[in-house]
Amino acid sequence: MTWDSISAWWWPYLFILLAGWLPTDVWRWIGVLIGGKVREDSEALVIVRAVATALVAGVIAQLILYPSGSLAESSVFLRIGAAAAGFFAYLSLGRRVIVGVIVAEIILIAGLVLA
Repeated sequence: MTWDSISAWWWPYLFILLAGWLPTDVWRWIGVLIGGKVREDSEALVIVRAVATALVAGVIAQLILYPSGSLAESSVFLRIGAAAAGFFAYLSLGRRVIVGVIVAEIILIAGLVLA
């Protein structure tokens, strides 16, 4: 089943619900159910954190090295610079993820507009 399988107006919304929200939400509920029973320093939680961090790093690397859409029109140096500036802002301004994301986005957008 693909995005173009059905041509009804409601199909994209159902597709997003079935393919995007439902599978993720199931894992969130499982995490809520067993999360209270797992110690924070347990080996299982360390493994989960490591896998989650590796997945995020992989997605970021893919966006920087093999971008698609309008991001592909930007220079690799701009993408690397924006990521580095966002990481530096994250580290230096209180380790807040939102700060790093906003700084990286501002640099990326400014670079795309000025280019």
